[in-house]
Amino acid sequence: MSAKTEYRYNQLTWPEMNEAIAMQKVVLLPVGSTEQHGPHLPLETDIYLAEQVCLEAGRRAPERTLVLPPVSYGLNLHHIDFPGTIHIEPEVFIAFCLNITKSVAYHGFQKMMVVNGHGSNSPLADLVARKTTLQTGSLCAAVNYFSFAGEAYEGLRESDILAHADEFETSLYLHLAPERVRWDQAANGNDVEGQYVSSDSTSNYPLRFSDYWGRWTKRGVHGEPTKATAEKGRVLWEAAVAGLVGAVAEWHTWPIAARSDQHAGPVQSGIRW
Repeated sequence: MSAKTEYRYNQLTWPEMNEAIAMQKVVLLPVGSTEQHGPHLPLETDIYLAEQVCLEAGRRAPERTLVLPPVSYGLNLHHIDFPGTIHIEPEVFIAFCLNITKSVAYHGFQKMMVVNGHGSNSPLADLVARKTTLQTGSLCAAVNYFSFAGEAYEGLRESDILAHADEFETSLYLHLAPERVRWDQAANGNDVEGQYVSSDSTSNYPLRFSDYWGRWTKRGVHGEPTKATAEKGRVLWEAAVAGLVGAVAEWHTWPIAARSDQHAGPVQSGIRW
């Protein structure tokens, strides 16, 4: 085994880790959730899809990619009325992930990326990336893996909503692990919609709001999983992986410039936020 070809962080020994640090690989942290995904998809859906995209990106570009073990829990109180869902408070999630990225930075890695698979984690992943960059000498970015497949999805979709346990996620899961999809249990679902807001706070509404799902659905589905196919999933998979590989390549060479202080007088440099 060599750091040049191994893309899984935890498969390296500490001497091999020194080699990976010397190569300045981009370290990916997959984050997601353990939450209900309707009667047809497993609780692991968000983190499984995010981690698989990261691992495949590592397989295709091991010389500049290193994938950390995933964070499988996220902000999920809104799904708590459905058995099995695990909720992590936002402050705890941010602090936990930040401890991971700071540890990675401490060892000498200069580029990191939080790769998220759970919509409600998006603002938290962004804060983890910002805090990492501002509190270390490294750079950290955040991205939702599904954003790389957005353009491809527009050419495939037969449903109006991109939300939860929907056509997108079900198609991707059908491509990767069809034996775990309870297809006979798949059924469509929608939330409560107004002019400016919906119960699930989808991006086509200007107001941000996320209600307890137990108030508006008994299935835990938002979207049309019955429109999903494994072939659509294959196209989405290729788009998501290719997008992440490209993003890692660009991030790998992104410059870390010296800061330029514009103060005319001395600053209180001992202040810590």
